[in-house]
Amino acid sequence: MLIGIMADTHDRLPLVEEAVRVLNKEGAELVLHAGDFIAPFTLDTLAGLKGNLIGVFGNNDGDRIFLSKKAAGYGNIDLHSACAEVDAGGLAIGLVHGDDPALLAALLEEGTYDVLVSGHTHRPLIGRYGRTLTINPGEVCGYLTGTPTVALLDTETKETRLIRL
Repeated sequence: MLIGIMADTHDRLPLVEEAVRVLNKEGAELVLHAGDFIAPFTLDTLAGLKGNLIGVFGNNDGDRIFLSKKAAGYGNIDLHSACAEVDAGGLAIGLVHGDDPALLAALLEEGTYDVLVSGHTHRPLIGRYGRTLTINPGEVCGYLTGTPTVALLDTETKETRLIRL
């Protein structure tokens, strides 16, 4: 199973559209979004994903109630508050925004997840902490680094690759 991973879209619609195009072309069956959607209209573009999207809120997501209501209307977008647990492709995946360093550290130390996905830093990072594969896909928006990225995780091989948008 291929899982698309994104974070920090920050309303930059042309790059959100590109991320959706790329993840659909690559065949992502599921997409994880590690927060900072920002405005509810971003969900209109994300609803174009062929697979389902599971997301968590980030520190910049203001109107969470409206974001949740809008997401529920699409049928393929499922939003959670601070964290989500996802079982996909035989992997236990934790999904957080990453703005709470104590939560991130505790989840890594606990070692419960095969994969822990986070965002917030806007910088891509793929690594290991004990048995846990950690993935930060960087930023879709490209505002801080100038390099918009998403990631793809193959659940069979556990290989992750970054894709520059």
